[in-house]
Amino acid sequence: MKTTYIKSIVLMVSVFLVSSCKDLTELNKNPNGVDPTTANPNLVLSTVLTETGRSFVSLNYDQIIGGLMQHTQKDGWSGDHNDYDWGQNNSWSGWYTILTNNQYVYDRAVALNYPLHQGVSLVMKSMIFGLITDLWGNAPYSYAVKASLGGSENIFPAFDSQEDIYTGILADLEKANTLLSKAKAEYNSNIDIPDVYYAGDPTKWRKLANSLALRYYMRISDKKPEVAKAGIEKIIANAAQYPIMTVATEDATMAFAGNSSADSWPANTRDDASESNYRRIKMCNTLVKAMLNVNDPRLGVWANKVKTPLVIDASLPAKSDFIKEGKRFLSPDKVAGIPIDTNQNYVGLPVSLLAGASYNMSPTAAQGADNPHVSWLNTMYKSPKGDLLKARLMSAAEVHFILAEAALKGWAAGDAETHYKDAIKASFTAWGLASAYAAYVAQPKVTFDKTQKQIIEQKWIASWTAASEAWFDYRRTGFPELKTGPQGKREVLPVRFYYMLDERNLNKANADIAINKLEATTYSAADGKNSAWSKPWVIQGGKKPW
Repeated sequence: MKTTYIKSIVLMVSVFLVSSCKDLTELNKNPNGVDPTTANPNLVLSTVLTETGRSFVSLNYDQIIGGLMQHTQKDGWSGDHNDYDWGQNNSWSGWYTILTNNQYVYDRAVALNYPLHQGVSLVMKSMIFGLITDLWGNAPYSYAVKASLGGSENIFPAFDSQEDIYTGILADLEKANTLLSKAKAEYNSNIDIPDVYYAGDPTKWRKLANSLALRYYMRISDKKPEVAKAGIEKIIANAAQYPIMTVATEDATMAFAGNSSADSWPANTRDDASESNYRRIKMCNTLVKAMLNVNDPRLGVWANKVKTPLVIDASLPAKSDFIKEGKRFLSPDKVAGIPIDTNQNYVGLPVSLLAGASYNMSPTAAQGADNPHVSWLNTMYKSPKGDLLKARLMSAAEVHFILAEAALKGWAAGDAETHYKDAIKASFTAWGLASAYAAYVAQPKVTFDKTQKQIIEQKWIASWTAASEAWFDYRRTGFPELKTGPQGKREVLPVRFYYMLDERNLNKANADIAINKLEATTYSAADGKNSAWSKPWVIQGGKKPW
């Protein structure tokens, strides 16, 4: 099987032989089929947008990144989620499939002279290629999704350098900014129906394009500081020419229809009558404690309170263990030597804990069990859809955090404190907590202290269900200062995905070149350079995150 970023088109034609004087070289056309040379690009654009949103949530919530960045932990079947035991099977094939469809949208848009579709497809191309290079490092880019053109260079594409991919992304976003610069009525096409992000609003798509540019300028800020500084300052100095996302209503989000497992929140109950998928994912105590430390009301939106809090009472007789008024009372001897969290409201699972299912005196050790002594996720997360159950691909909160960090560097990006506060406000608004914002930022522990650490830690909290951005910030800054748990595969967090085995077998020569360009570290160990602990270009030569 060829790697799935290779574009493959199979035409099935039935030829019926009949007694006729007609030219038998003339093929019958399927009246029910779709001709890719004449189809409306909207037919494919909807798939590009929905598959991107669905894949993004899966990556960041119920699969790997939520556990990696210690937003969540699983109480069973948890090796990849909790312990970074990834192996070499994390594939980019799904993302390249989306890129193949997106390329079709772009090509048809060019043929039809649809600038709105062109701009949107360039934004999606930039977002997905950005994610691929952020996750793996060097990757097929210039020759990707071109296999239908033939030639070995297209069928077995070389891996572009991470630096070149970022450069290409920024160039495409600049082009998209121009293509999306007209009012909606001026376009000769529309994307209202398939556009599940912005309902065909070119202004919001343009703001997303320029906001993504800010993301990638900050991503390369340590490797190419002058380029990053100039790029960010250009955007901020020319607000009319480069509009950006500033408020939560401009967030790039996708709601879930909830009609089937394919269009439902990952832990939906339609295909999971026992709710085991929902119950298996718990809050991580790293995030819980960080939010409790600053009285963060978003915790109550994302998690349920502990059903039955624990109370250790030294006045009780030995071996006491009983439930009273909704609490479980225990004498000290019942918990001697056992890690216990007696917070009366929220308790998360510790990182990479071997006995996660039985943590905090759980009455059963079964994974996904009804442990009443830890916080479950908010009940909305067992539903197939809901007002807050959205794929959050980029937010105004992220934009303001980027600009706060840029301003802190001394770049002409506005006032750092103002952006820091606007970032928190945008996040609170997105989660229905606008009225709680003022009291939150007035707390001494939240008051802006002019440090990158505080900006990134708040950004990490705000990245709930979109934790990949937090991971990429962690690699670059070392914040938040996360520690691994007792079952972690290494004593530090990984910084990339392995190149998958299929790619190494099918496109070996090019994969080997890419692997050799990784920077091996002390933690690469027996994996060699193709390790989750080897550094890609964007963080090579530095001491961060470790």
